[in-house]
Amino acid sequence: MYIGTLGIEMRFVLALLIGAFVGGTAGYLGTLMLSKRMSLVAGPLGHLTLPGVALALMFGLDVSLGAFLMVALGAVLIWLLEIRTKLPMESLTAIVFASGVAITFLFLPEEMTVPALIGDISQISLLTTAMTVILCATILIATRRIYQRMIMISISEDLARAEEIDVRKCNFIYLTCIALTVSLGVRIVGGLMTAALTSIPACTSYNLSKNLSQYSRWGVMLGSSAGIMGIVGFMFTGIPPGLLIILTSASFFLASLAFKR
Repeated sequence: MYIGTLGIEMRFVLALLIGAFVGGTAGYLGTLMLSKRMSLVAGPLGHLTLPGVALALMFGLDVSLGAFLMVALGAVLIWLLEIRTKLPMESLTAIVFASGVAITFLFLPEEMTVPALIGDISQISLLTTAMTVILCATILIATRRIYQRMIMISISEDLARAEEIDVRKCNFIYLTCIALTVSLGVRIVGGLMTAALTSIPACTSYNLSKNLSQYSRWGVMLGSSAGIMGIVGFMFTGIPPGLLIILTSASFFLASLAFKR
């Protein structure tokens, strides 16, 4: 049952749930990505989703599923290449994402370009919403479990190993969480703006926080609030929600400059 056949109240509630959970999850994970100076990694991975989104749109499949399969493949490839080459993760990400974008535009029909780039929530179902909520909760729990370890790893991998932290395992879980978040975010902001979905709430949180605990909590609240307000704006104006979510998040950041700690 898609959004077109659901009642107005029901589709509004489902869209709000997706916006709140995806936005909050992206904001929380974004605080860790900013701490590791990897805020822009979600952008290349978002671009990497485009082949999966294109295939999903062409065959009538769920866009998040197509996006995740492609991002998961890319994340595993980046992880293996990092182990093999010792090159920086962001450099390897750039190589993989550029290849994905090139493949996409070989076969993506022109009429499907806009939904793939800026998002489309027209295909929302009860099952899709339930799966999104479950996956977001799983990502939040997994990220919370490795949060302190990843901070330690970002400071010094040698120190982390001395504390008996499994660096490879933590990096793999971290990349998997990023891949899932990007795949879910593609539904509401498209493959073009996923970096903003994770990075802007984290930057705003940085301005408002005095300690690490506040920093992570603000990330969740700001991301979730931007998601909700973007969906509400879409329901009243018809402007694509992805654009409104990012503009709302950017407005929060500008406002936070007055309260920078």
